[in-house]
Amino acid sequence: MPRILGVDIPNNKRAWVALTYIHGVGQRTAFDILDKLKIDKTSRAKNLSEDQIARIADTLENEYVVEGSLRRLVAQHITRLKEIGCYRGMRHRRGLPARGQRTKTNARTRKGPKRSGIAVKKSIKTMR
Repeated sequence: MPRILGVDIPNNKRAWVALTYIHGVGQRTAFDILDKLKIDKTSRAKNLSEDQIARIADTLENEYVVEGSLRRLVAQHITRLKEIGCYRGMRHRRGLPARGQRTKTNARTRKGPKRSGIAVKKSIKTMR
């Protein structure tokens, strides 16, 4: 398995698909990198030479914001929104959707699983 910027990319995938396993690299960026370095897009990741892998890693590191630095940058942006107290920051703080989605239904991913209400005590008559 080739390793680029600390990420193991899968052997059996095509080169452009394997590059999308890196956080911050999508399909468009993968195609741009392979075109710039004149690497065949349809070749498999296991067939890439060490030189090609080194050139891809160098290009990603110098020209794009990917992996750890991208995650850090996004976290800083969210922290800034929380600190200034804007609407999006408040939504992040409360763990709710921040981009206008409805929350009456269909917000389970952000809100978490359904919670049960207050437990009702069984009456004495039903227990006998």
